[in-house]
Amino acid sequence: MIANGTEWIVEAFGCDPARLGDVHALQTMFEAIVRDLSLNPVANGVWHRFPGHGGVTGVVPLAESHLTVHTFPEHASLCLNLFCCTPRDAGDWEARLALLVGARDVRVRMIARDYALAAIST
Repeated sequence: MIANGTEWIVEAFGCDPARLGDVHALQTMFEAIVRDLSLNPVANGVWHRFPGHGGVTGVVPLAESHLTVHTFPEHASLCLNLFCCTPRDAGDWEARLALLVGARDVRVRMIARDYALAAIST
């Protein structure tokens, strides 16, 4: 297989519940990620805040693909997904999310996305 893109699945725990329920705080988090990684939004983000003390779902379409988040203030956690169609270094997710949402434990899975099969010899 030929790996061309990269997808990050990021789970953060021990986050500040107030920031996880605050659309503005999450928009600020996305703006920082977009800036830090030189990403290119193709449209404004779409945000949905669940009623009461519920979380937030957000998505920003990128020229590179997408950036999404779903937060769970009741569990002090979030799930973030970034897919880039070209390889890049995403840097330090742990430090970034500690600063932006107060995360104390961050787990990152990186998946190489293959777009074409390698030449098959017969």
